[in-house]
Parts: sequence; structure tokens; C-alpha cells
Amino acid sequence: MADEKNRKYEPSTERFEFVVGHPDFNEKVVSWYKQPMLRRLYFMMPFLFLGSTTLGYDGSLLNGLQTMPSWQDFFHHPTGALLGLYGAIPGFGGLAVLPFTPYVADYLGRRNGTAVGCLIIIMGALLQSFPPSSHPKSMYLAGRFFIGFGSNISNGTCPLLITEIAHPRHRGKLTTLYNTLWYLGAIIAAWVSYGTLTSYVGDVEWRLPTGLQCLMPGIQLLTLYFFPESPRYLISRGKEAQAKEILIKYHGNGNEHDPFVNWEFAEIRDTLRLEKEAAAESGWMEMIRTPGNRKRCILIILTAIFSQCSGNGLVSYYLSSILKTIGITDPTKQALINGGLTIWSWLVSLCFAFTVDKIGRRVLFLGAGIGMLVSFTIWTACSAVYEKSGSSGAGYTVLAMIFLFYGVAGLAWPGLTVSYTVEILPYKIRAKGLTLCFFFTALSGVFNQYVNPIGIESLRWKFYFFYIAVLVVECLVIFFYFVETRGPTLEEIAQLFDGDDAAVAAAMPVSRNASVAEVEEVLERRASM
Repeated sequence: MADEKNRKYEPSTERFEFVVGHPDFNEKVVSWYKQPMLRRLYFMMPFLFLGSTTLGYDGSLLNGLQTMPSWQDFFHHPTGALLGLYGAIPGFGGLAVLPFTPYVADYLGRRNGTAVGCLIIIMGALLQSFPPSSHPKSMYLAGRFFIGFGSNISNGTCPLLITEIAHPRHRGKLTTLYNTLWYLGAIIAAWVSYGTLTSYVGDVEWRLPTGLQCLMPGIQLLTLYFFPESPRYLISRGKEAQAKEILIKYHGNGNEHDPFVNWEFAEIRDTLRLEKEAAAESGWMEMIRTPGNRKRCILIILTAIFSQCSGNGLVSYYLSSILKTIGITDPTKQALINGGLTIWSWLVSLCFAFTVDKIGRRVLFLGAGIGMLVSFTIWTACSAVYEKSGSSGAGYTVLAMIFLFYGVAGLAWPGLTVSYTVEILPYKIRAKGLTLCFFFTALSGVFNQYVNPIGIESLRWKFYFFYIAVLVVECLVIFFYFVETRGPTLEEIAQLFDGDDAAVAAAMPVSRNASVAEVEEVLERRASM
């Protein structure tokens, strides 16, 4: 790394001295709160985080609705396969749109893609809120299908925008924070459901929290165009001047001679050129063309599956059914436990989101896996004791283990699911790779949401052994196969996977006093050698 910070360019007899990067960047200190434009950008970021909050709201909403007598009566007390279908249908909607999501991101742009997703979510929420009482199932399922359809468009573009407009030193934290805001949506859904359960009677009890699904995508839609478009997207579409202006404004605080901005613009532009030249094609086959890309795909698939199939899906969608197996059947108690669990989960994941650049991604993944394995094993054992003896102590131990399980899961899940995926991918396949992540997340979610209620109903606590086996495999795979990505920029991470064959313009030479025009002149001369 020391050699990369000071390089010399020597065509023929000319000698040109270069120093890479902003002094603060080299020292790994970029005080965003001291830079007005970067501060403004980050204060607006919570509006982009609403994309994840919308997902969390839907994920927890079905839990809350199941505790409401009015919802149960309106939908004729669904159980087993039908209840599983209500939970799984957003996943089918997400799967249906996934093949098209990367093209939306790459051709319409990150902002426009997010806007399209928000509009479809709003439509789905309205359909879901007003099904006819005579035959509610069809319209309710259609609404939930469109919720999943729109969510995967929005979440296939919004994290890319966050990652690509953030300063490199804050990228990991911001992208990890995005997915932790899933829990904020779950908290809102849980407590809104509790409030309507205790304050209203009749259909408004469940229609109100269902209709509020329009709120978060609506707010996001209204604020979306106050954000800049991704500079990487603009450069890829030939709009280099516009991209340069955005980098100068937000990463250089308006200073067009800022040395870090000069370096960053040069690295992004030239890396995109090299990626384009190195890629045999821009289609899906590029995902498996090289050994590095194949490893990326395997890591993405494993991350997506582990994020859903580690036992967390049991509680995320079917907490009510789990609590009934340990004797907690009162709807009010179930709603309070649901609300408390989501707050606890969010606080833990939020705290650890700020440690990703200190502790590292792989360590957090491994810590979460081991902790989940231990707590889930105790959970399973105590569930067996409760079923055989009816011991209240065993039942409350299960409840404690559920809270512990979600506490240790917060070290990595769901925060790192998206951030790790977008980090390990070069720009050319970043949208497609994120789509691959969502495809396997949705596929795993469909399995969870459809199979879990059947498994719980048929096998009760014995069904948990499947997830213990998954957690054992998960810990081993993380330890032996996962790659640490802490430190490098998005462009430089390619070297961890592709080695000397990486299509990356690493350590771009930039004089501390050079203007952008001078940087371009030097890079053009070097490219012609």
C-alpha cells in the first residue's frame, strides 16, 4: 500500500511526481460533519434507507395481523398451506421481476429505478387494504404479490445509489445501515398493529396498518430526486462532466482542485473503461466468465441463503405460531413480545453496523453464525422439554433464547447481506449481482414462509433440527471461504478476487496540485504507451 501512495510516471525522459489521494483519506479520517455538502447528503440518507424499512414493515406486518381476531375472521382463519401462501406470495412477486431488475438499474438509473419500485409498492398496498369481504383471498394475494414485485425493484436499485454516492471511507457503514433499517419497519408494523389491536374493533383494526404500507415508499418517492444520481452510472452512460460535478460537490466540498476527488474520478472512470474492455459481454454469462466472478457468485448465493435460512425466518413471519408451542396464546402478550423483539433486534444490528470497518465483515459473519448456533440449539432443547413436561421454566427459556438468537444475529444479519454483496462486485455486474442476491433471498424466503408453518404444525420442535444443521454448515463455510473486504475502495476490491487479472485502475497517479484536466492529460498519455 505504501508503494501505491507514491508513484512516478516516466515516459521517455519526462519525470512527473504523483501522490495519490486526499491527505485525510490516506489517514483514514474524513470528518463528514465538517464538510457542508457531505453533511447535507448524509442527513438526507434516511430517506433512502426507507427502501429497507418498507421491506421490514411488510415482513413484520403478517405477524401482527395474525394476532387480530378481525383479520382472522375476515380471512376465515387461515392455517398451514394457505397461511404459508399469504407469507410467501411477496417472494413470488419478487422472483417474477428479478430478471428485469438489473436492466432497470443500468438503463433507467438508480434513482428512476427506485421510483418505479415505490409506485408499484403503493399500488400493492392499496389492493391489499381493500379486498372484498365476499372473496378476499384473490385481491389480497394480488396486493401482496405487487408488494414483493415493487420491493425487489426498489431494493435492487436503492442500495446501489447509496453505495455509489457515499464517500469511500463511509461506504461500509452507510450500506450496512441500509439493511439494518429493515428492523425499523418491523418495529413500526409491530407497534402499529398493537395499537390498532387494543384501540379499534372491526375491519379498521387490520386495514389501517395494512394501508400504512403506502407511507414509507410515498415519502421516499417525494424526496428521491433531491439526491444526486450515481456518478458511476453517469460515467457508464457517457455523462462524465455531470459525474465529475457530483463528486466535486459532495466529496470535494465544491473544490474542483481537491486531490482526492481528482483521484477518485480518475479511478472510477478508468476502471469502468477497463471493465468494459475486459468483459466478453455485458449479459448474465459475464457473472461466471472468470474464476473471480464465479467465486463472487458463490459468496452472494451463500450470503443470501444464510440470511434467510438460519432459523430467523421462523420468528420473522410466524412468531405467533412459535409462541403457541410454548403456551403463550394471549394476542396482547404475543403483540408485546413481537414489538419488544423487533426493537431489541434493531438496536443490536444498528450498533454493530458502525463496527464493520473496525472489526471486519468476516469476523462479524462468523460471530453471528456461532452465536446463532448455540442459542438455537438451547432453544430446540428447551422446546422439547416444554412439550414433554409443560415446564414454564423451559417455556420462558425458549423466549429468552429467541431474544438472544436475534441479538447475536444482529452482528451480521441483515445489515451485511446487501453491503457485502455490492462491495465484492465490479460496476459492470453490480446490478446483476445484487439481483442474484435478491433472487436467492426471495427463493429462500418462499421456502421459509411456505414450509415453516407446515413444519411447525406437523413436527413442532423437531422441525428445528433442520436449522441447526444449516447453522453448522454456515459456520464452516464462513470460516473457510468468505473474503474480508474491509479497507479497499469499490474498485480496488476486485484485486482480492481477480488478483493480477483485476480490471482495476489501481492507485491512479494524481498530483496534490493537479487539476482534473491535468490528470486527464497524464492518464491519456499513459494509456497510449
